[in-house]
Amino acid sequence: MPAYSEQSQHTDFAELAQLVNVNSYTKNKAGVDKVASIYSTWMKELGYQVDCHRREHIGDHILYRAPTTSGEKVLLLGHFDTVFPPNTFTTFREDNEWVYGPGVCDMKGGNYVALQALRYVKHTQGYINNIDVLMVSDEETGSDDSKHLTAEIAKNYDLCLVFEAAGPQDEIVVARKGVATYHIDITGKASHAGNHYQDGVNANLAAAHMIIELTTLTRIGFGTTVNVGKIKGGIGANTISPSASLSVEARFTNNSEKERVLAEIERIASTAYVNGVKSTFSGGLQRDVMQVNNKQIALIQQFEEIIGYPFKVEKRGGVSDANVVSGLGIPTLDGFGPFGDGDHTVNERANKKSFYKRIEDVGKILCAYNGLAHMNSDQVA
Repeated sequence: MPAYSEQSQHTDFAELAQLVNVNSYTKNKAGVDKVASIYSTWMKELGYQVDCHRREHIGDHILYRAPTTSGEKVLLLGHFDTVFPPNTFTTFREDNEWVYGPGVCDMKGGNYVALQALRYVKHTQGYINNIDVLMVSDEETGSDDSKHLTAEIAKNYDLCLVFEAAGPQDEIVVARKGVATYHIDITGKASHAGNHYQDGVNANLAAAHMIIELTTLTRIGFGTTVNVGKIKGGIGANTISPSASLSVEARFTNNSEKERVLAEIERIASTAYVNGVKSTFSGGLQRDVMQVNNKQIALIQQFEEIIGYPFKVEKRGGVSDANVVSGLGIPTLDGFGPFGDGDHTVNERANKKSFYKRIEDVGKILCAYNGLAHMNSDQVA
């Protein structure tokens, strides 16, 4: 068996190509399930039990369960879906420095890092205990279905590693903004703008007041943004608008800002800024905020002792399923996939050296947390 650093340098990207060459657009259930089937074959070879949470219209969510012993329970978290519809961006390729294709960094590449690290654990220690893997199928569309399952499953674990892409200097992610989305529907009354102007109730005018009020909730210094990203209203220039709608997104970096913004959005959405207008809203918190905390800091220190050097860390404005687990109070770290760029575009790529580094780091960490690693050889026998 070669030294781990030597083994990781010879990662064969042909297996990653198998995953990438299957289209797994979130709405392509057959494709997402095909990727899950390929991955499940590899996981079964490592001794994992496959628990399939079947879904009718999206890909199935899969929990891979290892045997359990005493000791801390570790959850590895990823997603099988990508953002590219069939026949848009479909092909894997590579050169000496990079791999290219849909999902090579977001996040089939990260899933492959997790797999390779687990293979090393099994090969060097002979077993895998207490390290489970959850792969969901709808992360790219907001995890509207899977986030409830993720939250329920994650409660059984002591720590969580998420395999979204690393930073450009192999940073891990310690914080992510939370996100909330709302849809506001406004109902007024139509009338002829020339002959019966005063008989109308202008939904567009109410929407304009709301947009101004919503935008003032932004606090750049706190990292809080509120964006009315889509507006719709009216039927023509000569008609007082009978209806309007707003799509709103809010992002925030801490719980106090989250509570302030959500309460204010709902207040504004319920306020009649024009006499006679009625409004309703739907939506709310989509993913909770991921904040730096003492448990997380302690976890990083433990990892650094294991790998022998300090991690670089970063905070991100984008969300992932790390937000869901972190929101439960479970120590969570993200960014354990490879470094890449161009994600969500046809230029997506991931750096080969980053794969090697991530596999080595995660492999060492998982070996240290493997369920029987603390026992002596007589106990294991």
